[in-house]
Amino acid sequence: MKHTNHRLTLDDAVQVWLHSWNGEYQHEIAFRFGVNQGRVNEVLKGKRHPGSEQIAREKRDLH
Repeated sequence: MKHTNHRLTLDDAVQVWLHSWNGEYQHEIAFRFGVNQGRVNEVLKGKRHPGSEQIAREKRDLH
């Protein structure tokens, strides 16, 4: 997959959390979404889409 200028949406950020909790590495998640690993790191550090972790927790708890 070629990396593009794709921006992670809030829904993408929620999925980033879920993939991370399932043991995927940041570079694997980045590849999945076609973004730079730094964008994934920004989500996981709370710099981008700061509410996404809580939404992901709620979504995970529903399943």
